[in-house]
Amino acid sequence: MSEGTMQRAAQRDDRARRAMGAEGARRLRLALVCAAAVPAVLITAACSSDSGDSKAKSGAESTRSADTGGSTQPSASASPTVRAAAYQKLPDACAVLSKDTLSDLVPKGATSGKKGSSDDPSARASCAWNSLDNNGVKGSQFRWLNVSLLRFDSDATRGSADDQAHAYYGQQVKDAQSVDGAKNAKVVPLSGTGAEASAVRYDLKKKEGLFKQQTVVARVENVVVTLDYNGAGLAGEKTPDADDLTKAAEKALKEAVAAVSSANGTGGAATSPSSSSKPSKPASGAPSSSPSKSASSSASPSRSAAKKS
Repeated sequence: MSEGTMQRAAQRDDRARRAMGAEGARRLRLALVCAAAVPAVLITAACSSDSGDSKAKSGAESTRSADTGGSTQPSASASPTVRAAAYQKLPDACAVLSKDTLSDLVPKGATSGKKGSSDDPSARASCAWNSLDNNGVKGSQFRWLNVSLLRFDSDATRGSADDQAHAYYGQQVKDAQSVDGAKNAKVVPLSGTGAEASAVRYDLKKKEGLFKQQTVVARVENVVVTLDYNGAGLAGEKTPDADDLTKAAEKALKEAVAAVSSANGTGGAATSPSSSSKPSKPASGAPSSSPSKSASSSASPSRSAAKKS
């Protein structure tokens, strides 16, 4: 993994924590205001109890209460509710792709998946593979693959889980287009993969060689799947075909999305659009929403200007 990848992941971590911090501060201020209002209410009630009118009103209220069996009228304004999250768990990120798929994408590293660190596997998970096919004096073929899963929960303050995932999906697509040094960037909407999906591809020139980068992102209900895949011909080896890499990445993305649905006991959600959110345009992104539980650096690094590791 390159320095750009780690820096991008760290920036996402900071953004998510700032969002969570701002929300916590807002709740604390609200709690302090409510606490401060309690003594004022008690004082007002005590003063009112000294007046004759208040005693009369109190007696009348008691009579009405007795007549109605002591019941109280419900509040006219109920707290807003949001649609519950469709998916409650995530699959093992290192097991979302079949052995055949891994053999195609990372032939020399199919069994060397490295699981990302996470303090809450039900909210985020990731796994990465490296592959270096050394052909001696003819050079080497390098491949790097990373799969990241991020799940959102519904919240009365932040909104429905689907809406949060929709915003994060848009930010992932946007981030993938703004990598320093990226050339020939292209964004393509994908169909038949989750509620919404896009592929972002570009070239990145490094001292080791020319890297062909593919970032494919999909949202399936309240889960966002980001798959980064890049390849390069090193030490004189031929540069891999970008179309071939993109097709392989798209196939892997479909498998990962299906694994999310399967882990939650559903089979059709992987290809059926969600009715709660409108798909975003592939080349644009909404501001990122923080996940329901604090994000970590293991949440998808969509910028992967890979170096030989």
